[in-house]
Amino acid sequence: MLAVISPAKTLDFESPLRTKKHTLPEFTSETAALIEVMRRQEAPDLMRLMAISAKLAAQNVARYRTWSDDPAQNARQAVLAFMGDVYTGLDARSLGSRGLDSAQQRLRILSGLYGVLKPLDLIQPYRLEMGTPLATTRGTNLYRYWGALPTAALNAQLTSLRSPYLVNLASAEYFRVIDQKRLDGEVITPVFKDWSNGEYKVLSFFAKRARGMMARYVIEERPRRPAELRDFAGDGYRYDAKRSSATTLVFTRKRT
Repeated sequence: MLAVISPAKTLDFESPLRTKKHTLPEFTSETAALIEVMRRQEAPDLMRLMAISAKLAAQNVARYRTWSDDPAQNARQAVLAFMGDVYTGLDARSLGSRGLDSAQQRLRILSGLYGVLKPLDLIQPYRLEMGTPLATTRGTNLYRYWGALPTAALNAQLTSLRSPYLVNLASAEYFRVIDQKRLDGEVITPVFKDWSNGEYKVLSFFAKRARGMMARYVIEERPRRPAELRDFAGDGYRYDAKRSSATTLVFTRKRT
């Protein structure tokens, strides 16, 4: 099975790394073209475009103005650069060499700037969310810019894995870039709910972390069928058959 997750806004390019193993992103020319668009943006433009603070806008103007054409400069592996709740759950830094190799085969990260990333693809510090209404020669937003490319990349990896299943652990904003009608696989979406105020609800912080743990489960356990995902029991979650369907697997828990 192949799993997809979203990137994170928070980045870590300072902590020591345990591996030098890396790969390069697939869509380098498309990323380079986006960089040229972003280099023309001023801080007020980014504040409006991304709805971010003046400080963050200035930081990202500097990032794009000093972007290196050498992908190995000021870069590190995507799965080790992204931080945030999903990546806390994934805990990629604790994966050994075999685990990272499995992640390369079974995990993809959707990205507004890079399209689709393998875990060990080198990235430079950036911020460009998939839902950003950035106008390019291809249209008014990044969904139009990327078009069929992310779907084709996932199809190629599904073929390589000989798997008909894509595990959707990404946010709605990012998964929207995938054309499910052209996807050569069935989408299986795990949903994580916590007991709160008398009912089970998706609580963002906990759900994001659980999606990361499920990604880790796919990497380590290498499930081949949706039924095998039901055995996931990370952090107290359990499969809830009554609330699930064939393609939406609901996991619930009551925290003490």
